[in-house]
Amino acid sequence: MGEGQSRREILAGSSAALLTAALPACGRAQEAPKRKLGYAIVGLGSYATRQIMPRLKDCESAKLVALVSGTPEKLERFGSEYGIPKTHRYSYANYDRIRDNPDIDIVYVVLPNSLHAEYAIRASQAGKHVLCEKPMAVSSAECEAMIAAAKKAGKKLMIGYRCHFETYNRHGIELIKSGFIGTPKLITSEHGFNAQPNQWRLDRPLSGGGSMMDIGIYSLNAARYLTREEPFEVYAMESTDKSDPRFRNVEDRIDWQIRFPSGALAMCASSYSSNHNNWRATGTEGWVGMEPATGYEGHQMWTRKQGRTEQVALPAPAKNQFVAQLDHMAECAMGGREPIVSGEEGLRDMRLIEAIYRSARENKPIRVGGA
Repeated sequence: MGEGQSRREILAGSSAALLTAALPACGRAQEAPKRKLGYAIVGLGSYATRQIMPRLKDCESAKLVALVSGTPEKLERFGSEYGIPKTHRYSYANYDRIRDNPDIDIVYVVLPNSLHAEYAIRASQAGKHVLCEKPMAVSSAECEAMIAAAKKAGKKLMIGYRCHFETYNRHGIELIKSGFIGTPKLITSEHGFNAQPNQWRLDRPLSGGGSMMDIGIYSLNAARYLTREEPFEVYAMESTDKSDPRFRNVEDRIDWQIRFPSGALAMCASSYSSNHNNWRATGTEGWVGMEPATGYEGHQMWTRKQGRTEQVALPAPAKNQFVAQLDHMAECAMGGREPIVSGEEGLRDMRLIEAIYRSARENKPIRVGGA
């Protein structure tokens, strides 16, 4: 068998095998639970109502059973649309009454960042499993408190890193793991968009920070899941035009380097004033890259090896990233297994974000865990 044929098999014929290997262990069909677990969605903003709630009808292991919002009109509108009885619609004032509702197995916290810890901890105390959006919280201390609350309650805690369930990102991870690009040397990962004014993301008390706490987490997490390593040093630089009213109390752009024990280096960026959505992993024998890399849809992947650049086309998955994520949490809760993106994963990112902010402030490299 020639090298060209072997390479084609990796990119085409072996795609199914690579993707099967990448499927989360407690999300495989043969381990599906006997019943669907019920989700309560906390926070009825755009992401919850446009991306999460419409996908629950496609889940094998989960269903929508309850809503939590501080806006009565939203509770009425979405409660009617999804057939949620009034007994299963909660305000923030009576949120703790979810404890008494046996139909609720999992609480999905989709609130502004500064509210994640409070509502996740209260859900654990109510005896519910928790799926929480990223970033996990606004400090590593809050993340640690969330983990402790879930452990004390004997419940699962998972963070909404949906890209770990997206077909092309999983395929990229497996290609690198298989040695397709040789030894990884350089990761580039850039994420950003032109943020519109007058939104909670630009209000530090709600967001905990600017682009780094929002779109930047995609760059950071991608660098970690592509290398499958934990870094030992970060070095960051902030670039913010303080005359722009959007950035009154949050940062616009942060660029940072991450050094890994293997010698691999990641060059990352987050921005609220320019559009980016890509990553590339370059090794001793080639590279694999995606653009767009982490969007809701439309992912595209390319590889280069032996002087040839090719686009990778994968078959449509049985479950998109949202459905796979929701089912994974339910299946892990039912089976007693740890999610592949547990609270500890969110804590690791938050500790790195804190180090990135510190490096930018002090204009020096910051040592973190690892070698």
